[in-house]
Amino acid sequence: MKKTSLLKKYILDDEILIMPGAHDVLCARIIKETGFKAMTMGGYSASAALLGQPDVSLLTMTEMVDNYRRVAANVDLPLFVDGDTGFGGILNVRRTVKEIESTGAAGMFLEDQVFPKRCGHMEGKEVIKAAEMVAKVKAAVDARTDEDFVIMARTDSLAVNGIEDAVERGNLYHQAGADLIFIEAPTTIAQMKIITSQVVCPTLANNIEGGKSPLLSADELQKIGYSSVVFPVAATYAIAKAIRGLMETIKTTGNSKDYLENMLDFEQFSRLIGLGDLRRLENSYYIE
Repeated sequence: MKKTSLLKKYILDDEILIMPGAHDVLCARIIKETGFKAMTMGGYSASAALLGQPDVSLLTMTEMVDNYRRVAANVDLPLFVDGDTGFGGILNVRRTVKEIESTGAAGMFLEDQVFPKRCGHMEGKEVIKAAEMVAKVKAAVDARTDEDFVIMARTDSLAVNGIEDAVERGNLYHQAGADLIFIEAPTTIAQMKIITSQVVCPTLANNIEGGKSPLLSADELQKIGYSSVVFPVAATYAIAKAIRGLMETIKTTGNSKDYLENMLDFEQFSRLIGLGDLRRLENSYYIE
Protein backbone atom coordinates (compact mmCIF):
# COMPACT_ATOMS: atom_id res chain seq x y z
CA MET A 1 0.00 0.00 0.00
CA LYS A 2 1.20 3.52 -0.77
CA LYS A 3 2.48 5.52 2.18
CA THR A 4 -0.18 8.15 1.51
CA SER A 5 -2.92 5.52 1.62
CA LEU A 6 -1.42 4.02 4.77
CA LEU A 7 -1.39 7.37 6.54
CA LYS A 8 -5.00 8.05 5.59
CA LYS A 9 -5.99 4.57 6.77
CA TYR A 10 -4.22 5.03 10.11
CA ILE A 11 -6.00 8.37 10.64
CA LEU A 12 -9.39 6.79 9.94
CA ASP A 13 -8.78 3.66 12.05
CA ASP A 14 -10.56 3.32 15.38
CA GLU A 15 -7.25 3.28 17.25
CA ILE A 16 -5.60 6.68 17.66
CA LEU A 17 -2.51 7.21 15.50
CA ILE A 18 0.62 8.22 17.44
CA MET A 19 3.20 10.18 15.44
CA PRO A 20 6.46 11.11 17.20
CA GLY A 21 8.44 13.98 15.71
CA ALA A 22 11.85 13.80 14.05
CA HIS A 23 14.08 16.72 13.12
CA ASP A 24 16.57 14.62 11.15
CA VAL A 25 17.16 11.18 9.68
CA LEU A 26 18.80 9.81 12.82
CA CYS A 27 15.71 10.61 14.92
CA ALA A 28 13.53 9.12 12.18
CA ARG A 29 15.50 5.86 12.13
CA ILE A 30 15.05 5.51 15.89
CA ILE A 31 11.30 6.16 15.57
CA LYS A 32 11.01 3.40 12.97
CA GLU A 33 13.20 1.00 14.99
CA THR A 34 10.97 1.54 18.03
CA GLY A 35 7.94 0.34 16.06
CA PHE A 36 5.79 3.39 15.36
CA LYS A 37 3.54 3.31 12.29
CA ALA A 38 4.11 6.91 11.16
CA MET A 39 6.01 10.02 12.15
CA THR A 40 5.91 13.78 11.81
CA MET A 41 8.32 16.63 11.12
CA GLY A 42 7.66 20.24 12.01
CA GLY A 43 9.15 23.67 11.68
CA TYR A 44 9.80 24.09 15.42
CA SER A 45 12.29 21.23 15.73
CA ALA A 46 13.74 21.83 12.27
CA SER A 47 14.42 25.48 13.10
CA ALA A 48 16.16 24.41 16.30
CA ALA A 49 18.21 21.67 14.64
CA LEU A 50 19.14 23.43 11.41
CA LEU A 51 19.46 27.02 12.58
CA GLY A 52 19.59 26.92 16.36
CA GLN A 53 16.72 29.42 16.24
CA PRO A 54 13.08 29.48 17.44
CA ASP A 55 10.05 28.76 15.26
CA VAL A 56 9.40 32.26 13.89
CA SER A 57 9.36 31.60 10.11
CA LEU A 58 13.11 31.79 9.59
CA LEU A 59 13.36 28.54 7.63
CA THR A 60 12.54 28.81 3.94
CA MET A 61 10.27 26.43 2.06
CA THR A 62 13.19 24.92 0.17
CA GLU A 63 15.16 24.31 3.38
CA MET A 64 12.20 22.49 4.92
CA VAL A 65 11.56 20.48 1.75
CA ASP A 66 15.21 19.43 1.63
CA ASN A 67 14.97 18.18 5.21
CA TYR A 68 11.78 16.22 4.47
CA ARG A 69 13.29 14.69 1.34
CA ARG A 70 16.28 13.25 3.23
CA VAL A 71 14.05 11.62 5.82
CA ALA A 72 11.48 10.25 3.35
CA ALA A 73 14.27 8.78 1.20
CA ASN A 74 15.97 6.97 4.07
CA VAL A 75 13.22 5.84 6.45
CA ASP A 76 10.35 3.69 5.24
CA LEU A 77 7.47 5.13 7.27
CA PRO A 78 4.60 7.46 6.31
CA LEU A 79 5.87 10.97 6.97
CA PHE A 80 3.49 13.81 7.91
CA VAL A 81 5.07 17.25 7.61
CA ASP A 82 4.65 20.97 8.22
CA GLY A 83 3.74 23.22 5.29
CA ASP A 84 3.73 26.30 7.51
CA THR A 85 1.48 29.05 6.08
CA GLY A 86 2.17 27.84 2.56
CA PHE A 87 4.95 30.46 2.39
CA GLY A 88 2.75 33.08 0.76
CA GLY A 89 -0.50 33.32 -1.18
CA ILE A 90 -2.49 30.88 -3.27
CA LEU A 91 0.21 30.29 -5.88
CA ASN A 92 2.83 29.80 -3.17
CA VAL A 93 0.57 27.23 -1.51
CA ARG A 94 0.28 25.31 -4.77
CA ARG A 95 4.05 25.21 -5.20
CA THR A 96 4.57 24.25 -1.55
CA VAL A 97 2.21 21.29 -1.87
CA LYS A 98 3.83 20.09 -5.08
CA GLU A 99 7.33 20.39 -3.64
CA ILE A 100 6.43 18.60 -0.41
CA GLU A 101 4.53 15.83 -2.19
CA SER A 102 7.56 15.28 -4.44
CA THR A 103 9.70 14.48 -1.37
CA GLY A 104 7.81 11.27 -0.71
CA ALA A 105 6.00 12.61 2.33
CA ALA A 106 2.57 11.08 2.91
CA GLY A 107 0.81 14.25 4.05
CA MET A 108 1.23 17.82 5.23
CA PHE A 109 -0.57 20.64 7.00
CA LEU A 110 -1.18 24.31 6.37
CA GLU A 111 -2.04 26.91 8.99
CA ASP A 112 -4.02 30.12 9.08
CA GLN A 113 -1.55 32.35 10.92
CA VAL A 114 -0.41 35.66 9.51
CA PHE A 115 3.12 35.42 8.11
CA PRO A 116 5.63 35.50 9.73
CA LYS A 117 4.03 32.86 11.92
CA ARG A 118 5.20 31.69 15.31
CA CYS A 119 4.95 28.47 17.29
CA GLY A 120 1.33 27.82 18.21
CA HIS A 121 2.12 27.86 21.93
CA MET A 122 3.72 31.29 21.81
CA GLU A 123 1.95 34.56 22.59
CA GLY A 124 1.01 37.25 20.07
CA LYS A 125 -0.40 35.11 17.25
CA GLU A 126 -2.56 36.56 14.48
CA VAL A 127 -4.74 34.73 11.98
CA ILE A 128 -5.78 35.53 8.43
CA LYS A 129 -9.43 35.76 7.44
CA ALA A 130 -11.23 32.43 7.28
CA ALA A 131 -12.12 32.97 3.62
CA GLU A 132 -8.45 33.41 2.74
CA MET A 133 -7.56 30.14 4.44
CA VAL A 134 -10.46 28.37 2.72
CA ALA A 135 -8.97 29.45 -0.59
CA LYS A 136 -5.55 28.14 0.49
CA VAL A 137 -7.02 24.77 1.44
CA LYS A 138 -8.82 24.51 -1.90
CA ALA A 139 -5.58 25.36 -3.71
CA ALA A 140 -3.67 22.76 -1.69
CA VAL A 141 -6.19 20.01 -2.42
CA ASP A 142 -6.20 20.93 -6.10
CA ALA A 143 -2.39 20.93 -6.30
CA ARG A 144 -1.79 17.40 -4.97
CA THR A 145 -1.36 14.67 -7.56
CA ASP A 146 -2.24 11.76 -5.25
CA GLU A 147 -5.73 12.08 -3.80
CA ASP A 148 -4.60 10.07 -0.76
CA PHE A 149 -1.88 12.62 0.06
CA VAL A 150 -3.25 13.91 3.36
CA ILE A 151 -3.98 17.62 3.66
CA MET A 152 -4.55 18.87 7.19
CA ALA A 153 -5.72 22.39 7.98
CA ARG A 154 -4.58 23.97 11.22
CA THR A 155 -6.21 26.95 12.86
CA ASP A 156 -4.68 29.10 15.59
CA SER A 157 -7.92 31.01 16.00
CA LEU A 158 -8.70 29.63 19.46
CA ALA A 159 -6.11 31.88 21.12
CA VAL A 160 -7.12 34.86 18.96
CA ASN A 161 -10.90 34.67 18.54
CA GLY A 162 -12.06 31.91 20.90
CA ILE A 163 -13.27 28.33 20.68
CA GLU A 164 -16.44 29.02 18.67
CA ASP A 165 -14.54 30.69 15.86
CA ALA A 166 -11.91 27.94 15.91
CA VAL A 167 -14.55 25.21 15.53
CA GLU A 168 -16.32 27.17 12.79
CA ARG A 169 -13.03 27.56 10.93
CA GLY A 170 -12.26 23.87 11.35
CA ASN A 171 -15.53 22.90 9.73
CA LEU A 172 -15.09 25.45 6.93
CA TYR A 173 -11.62 24.10 6.18
CA HIS A 174 -12.95 20.55 6.11
CA GLN A 175 -15.69 21.61 3.69
CA ALA A 176 -12.95 23.11 1.52
CA GLY A 177 -11.35 19.68 1.27
CA ALA A 178 -9.06 19.19 4.28
CA ASP A 179 -8.85 15.55 5.37
CA LEU A 180 -7.88 16.32 8.96
CA ILE A 181 -8.37 19.34 11.24
CA PHE A 182 -6.01 20.63 13.91
CA ILE A 183 -7.21 23.29 16.34
CA GLU A 184 -4.02 24.42 18.02
CA ALA A 185 -3.43 24.95 21.74
CA PRO A 186 -6.68 24.18 23.60
CA THR A 187 -5.98 24.97 27.23
CA THR A 188 -8.49 22.63 28.92
CA ILE A 189 -9.92 19.16 28.47
CA ALA A 190 -13.35 20.82 28.14
CA GLN A 191 -12.13 22.70 25.07
CA MET A 192 -10.72 19.46 23.65
CA LYS A 193 -14.12 17.79 24.02
CA ILE A 194 -15.81 20.69 22.23
CA ILE A 195 -13.33 20.34 19.37
CA THR A 196 -13.79 16.60 18.88
CA SER A 197 -17.57 16.73 19.25
CA GLN A 198 -18.23 19.75 17.03
CA VAL A 199 -15.64 19.43 14.26
CA VAL A 200 -17.21 17.04 11.75
CA CYS A 201 -14.08 15.21 10.60
CA PRO A 202 -10.99 13.56 12.11
CA THR A 203 -9.02 15.80 14.48
CA LEU A 204 -5.42 15.90 15.62
CA ALA A 205 -4.02 16.61 19.09
CA ASN A 206 -0.62 18.18 19.70
CA ASN A 207 1.41 17.17 22.77
CA ILE A 208 3.93 19.91 23.56
CA GLU A 209 5.87 19.34 26.79
CA GLY A 210 5.45 22.53 28.82
CA GLY A 211 2.98 23.98 26.29
CA LYS A 212 -0.48 25.43 26.78
CA SER A 213 -2.46 22.20 26.32
CA PRO A 214 -2.95 19.43 28.90
CA LEU A 215 -0.35 16.70 28.31
CA LEU A 216 -2.58 13.64 27.95
CA SER A 217 -1.79 10.06 26.98
CA ALA A 218 -2.83 8.65 23.63
CA ASP A 219 -5.52 6.56 25.34
CA GLU A 220 -6.95 9.62 27.08
CA LEU A 221 -6.98 11.58 23.83
CA GLN A 222 -8.67 8.70 22.01
CA LYS A 223 -11.42 8.63 24.64
CA ILE A 224 -11.95 12.38 24.12
CA GLY A 225 -12.37 11.69 20.41
CA TYR A 226 -9.09 12.55 18.70
CA SER A 227 -8.03 10.37 15.78
CA SER A 228 -4.32 11.18 15.92
CA VAL A 229 -1.72 12.74 18.19
CA VAL A 230 1.74 14.14 17.48
CA PHE A 231 4.72 14.55 19.80
CA PRO A 232 6.55 16.96 17.49
CA VAL A 233 9.24 18.35 19.81
CA ALA A 234 9.77 15.67 22.47
CA ALA A 235 12.83 14.16 20.78
CA THR A 236 14.40 17.57 20.29
CA TYR A 237 13.86 18.49 23.94
CA ALA A 238 15.28 15.13 25.07
CA ILE A 239 18.34 15.48 22.85
CA ALA A 240 19.00 19.01 24.10
CA LYS A 241 18.95 17.86 27.71
CA ALA A 242 21.07 14.78 27.01
CA ILE A 243 23.75 16.74 25.16
CA ARG A 244 23.85 19.39 27.89
CA GLY A 245 24.36 16.66 30.48
CA LEU A 246 27.14 15.09 28.42
CA MET A 247 28.94 18.39 27.89
CA GLU A 248 28.70 19.25 31.57
CA THR A 249 30.17 15.84 32.43
CA ILE A 250 33.07 16.25 30.02
CA LYS A 251 33.68 19.82 31.21
CA THR A 252 33.73 18.70 34.86
CA THR A 253 35.63 15.42 34.60
CA GLY A 254 37.57 15.72 31.35
CA ASN A 255 36.08 12.37 30.33
CA SER A 256 32.85 10.85 29.04
CA LYS A 257 33.11 7.62 31.07
CA ASP A 258 30.69 8.81 33.73
CA TYR A 259 28.04 9.35 31.05
CA LEU A 260 28.39 6.02 29.22
CA GLU A 261 25.19 4.55 30.65
CA ASN A 262 23.26 7.31 28.86
CA MET A 263 24.95 6.65 25.50
CA LEU A 264 25.13 4.02 22.77
CA ASP A 265 28.63 2.72 22.19
CA PHE A 266 30.42 2.42 18.84
CA GLU A 267 29.05 -1.02 17.93
CA GLN A 268 25.50 -0.25 19.05
CA PHE A 269 25.44 2.98 17.06
CA SER A 270 26.89 1.25 13.99
CA ARG A 271 24.02 -1.24 14.09
CA LEU A 272 21.48 1.55 14.50
CA ILE A 273 22.65 3.40 11.40
CA GLY A 274 22.88 0.24 9.30
CA LEU A 275 26.64 -0.08 8.80
CA GLY A 276 26.48 -3.88 8.50
CA ASP A 277 23.79 -3.75 5.81
CA LEU A 278 25.86 -1.30 3.75
CA ARG A 279 29.00 -3.40 4.07
CA ARG A 280 27.09 -6.51 2.92
CA LEU A 281 25.68 -4.57 -0.03
CA GLU A 282 29.13 -3.27 -0.91
CA ASN A 283 30.67 -6.74 -0.76
CA SER A 284 27.91 -8.24 -2.94
CA TYR A 285 29.35 -6.41 -5.95
CA TYR A 286 32.74 -8.11 -5.78
CA ILE A 287 33.29 -11.22 -7.91
CA GLU A 288 34.30 -14.19 -5.82
